[in-house]
Amino acid sequence: MPILRGLSGIFALATSILLAPLSADHANSQEPRHFSFGYDQPHSTGYGIAGDIFAAKLADLSHGSMLIDQFPGAQLGQEPQMLQKIRTGDIDFMISSTANAATVSPESGVLSLHYIFRSEDQLIRAIGDPRLVAAVKEMFADTVKDGHVLALASLGLRDMYGKKEVHKVDDLRGEKVRVQATPTEDTVFPAYGSQTVHMPFGSVYTSLQTGVVAFAENGVNVYDSNKHYEVAPVLSMTEHEANNSVLWVSDKVWQSLSDEQKKWVDAAAAEVGQKEPAQAIALDHKSLDRLRKLGVKIVTDVDKESFIKIAEPLQDKLAEGLGPHAVKILQITRDIH
Repeated sequence: MPILRGLSGIFALATSILLAPLSADHANSQEPRHFSFGYDQPHSTGYGIAGDIFAAKLADLSHGSMLIDQFPGAQLGQEPQMLQKIRTGDIDFMISSTANAATVSPESGVLSLHYIFRSEDQLIRAIGDPRLVAAVKEMFADTVKDGHVLALASLGLRDMYGKKEVHKVDDLRGEKVRVQATPTEDTVFPAYGSQTVHMPFGSVYTSLQTGVVAFAENGVNVYDSNKHYEVAPVLSMTEHEANNSVLWVSDKVWQSLSDEQKKWVDAAAAEVGQKEPAQAIALDHKSLDRLRKLGVKIVTDVDKESFIKIAEPLQDKLAEGLGPHAVKILQITRDIH
């Protein structure tokens, strides 16, 4: 009997050891998984709209098992730094402008071409168009191996702002303009006669304040949310370029997901592409009303044709220089009316 008792004790001990990790795994599987989601604009911008749409849809589809923790306002770094962190797996999800994405995939600069988006309505249609989304995702899949683009988004159209009014292209001649660091900007703005200056977004306010640059350009709500009107009280509605962005997931996270979880992530991202642009543009309109009440000078009589006459002939040349994906994306964009 002592031997039997001893054997049964050993058996019980062995069973408890074997079952312990299984019980722990089962308990852990019930815990929701949290993911970081970074962007460099305030939550009050279209980036926040994108984050909220993505988070809500993913939580719904995953039945609360996949939760998004948003880090707005460059808490995880400016976009160029976050683009490196997404590739090393130090950030799970992020939003970057397509212009900044050109630092890891130069052909992304095609979406910064001037006047390929002629109206807000066309821009909304384009961002949700399956042809454009597929072409952009294909471009990034072919050129970036350690991060994946899930969807397109937009903050509307970009405008010029500074201390001076811009009514026509000649008003930019000889002026220093802060631009995004893409070959597109470095070709088009000098063609307008201005000097381009690169700097992180976080340095724009001080540079406008101190006169390092005379102008910057961005979306109306971005200009409003970051209080750039305090140092650049004149907003000229050039609407020269779309403020497009892409939603990224790190390869580290992507490879860790089951097929079902990947479908949830893709569906949540698609929801962003379908809903965010119109809501972001509505924010632009709301900001414009607010800026008028604050006394910001809004220049609406901009001679866009003076810009288009210079920008349009450069579109094909720039796209060809960037590569075949850029050429394809340009043509698809032109076909969306």
